[in-house]
Amino acid sequence: MSFIPRQLSNKVNEAHLYFPVTLITGPRQSGKTTLCKHLFPEYNFVNLEVITAQRRAIDDPEGFIASLGSNVIIDEAHRVPEILSVIQANVDENPELRYVLTGSSNFALMSSISQSLAGRVAVFTLLPLSLSEIPAQHLSQATDAILFSGLYPGVIANNNPVDLFYESYFSTYIERDLRDLLKVKNLNRFEHFIRLCAGRASTEFNMSALATEVGVSSPTIADWLSILAASYICFTVHPYYANIGKRLTKKPKLFFYDTGLMTYLLGISDAKQIATHPLRGAIFENLIMSEMVKQSYNKARRPTLYFYRENSGKEVDIVEETASGLRLFEVKSAMTYRSEFMANISYLKEKLGTKITDCSLIYDGESIAPDLYNFRTFFGKS
Repeated sequence: MSFIPRQLSNKVNEAHLYFPVTLITGPRQSGKTTLCKHLFPEYNFVNLEVITAQRRAIDDPEGFIASLGSNVIIDEAHRVPEILSVIQANVDENPELRYVLTGSSNFALMSSISQSLAGRVAVFTLLPLSLSEIPAQHLSQATDAILFSGLYPGVIANNNPVDLFYESYFSTYIERDLRDLLKVKNLNRFEHFIRLCAGRASTEFNMSALATEVGVSSPTIADWLSILAASYICFTVHPYYANIGKRLTKKPKLFFYDTGLMTYLLGISDAKQIATHPLRGAIFENLIMSEMVKQSYNKARRPTLYFYRENSGKEVDIVEETASGLRLFEVKSAMTYRSEFMANISYLKEKLGTKITDCSLIYDGESIAPDLYNFRTFFGKS
């Protein structure tokens, strides 16, 4: 496997100078372990998914942590949350100690971190590769090939066959993570739910309609959605509320962190199928929104992304809130620019006035003007 440098590296190195504990969360196979071993090659390493190590940590947390030494990488630390209080006691006694933790379950880790390591830990999120991180030969592929393959390091750096990678990824997620997170015996209905979510990505999330289709209650759908978020499969983006005298939608939109997993769940088995797929626009919009999220996390910032939609149907795909104002983005999967692409942005800009700092179109065509970007150009320059 070839190592691909990650943009988050500088932020992790900087924080590691000041915080005794560094936590890197993110989905399975996003490169957390590889990054930690690359940044801290001299550190002792232990993986708590290995049953023998996990059992030792559960049986004797203090003795287990003591046996690891002063500079340690603990992979999948959420498997044994009891060790966090031991780490807290150690770093309180000796702030020169350094622990690097990784985890793919946000629920399990963050609830324990908030209780045990608040003020002692720097927290980062590492997502699959961004377009600005992948090698040039991958970025220059046809758009449908990028959408189909997704951006997990196993596909990009290892050249794993796309279908085999996501089949294995999803099976592992269902069999390993969900049995811990979901606490149910029959996972078939939940798997059906995930596949239905893939068909609704980049659209407003109608909880009651989905509950009816799956055959469960709306509170169950809400719980399941939180599990998808906790395990870094999906995320939601909420509507931007503006006091402009218009009736605005209240439902969030649903997105997947990676289009490769999304297309797998949609049953797409070849990149060529995407060109004529009825959801190609939604898959492309999902790619753009997930890239915007990665931009924030790679700078160690929380995303401040929204969308704008009136009940009348007027919509702007992405509203980014910054310290200086709002940035508006329209997303189109077309390769040919048409002036009406910017109509809704112009409308909202007129309504919000000086709150808007800049407006851009991100699409699959050429970067022919300062506010018209090919998606490769826009994200490749990050």
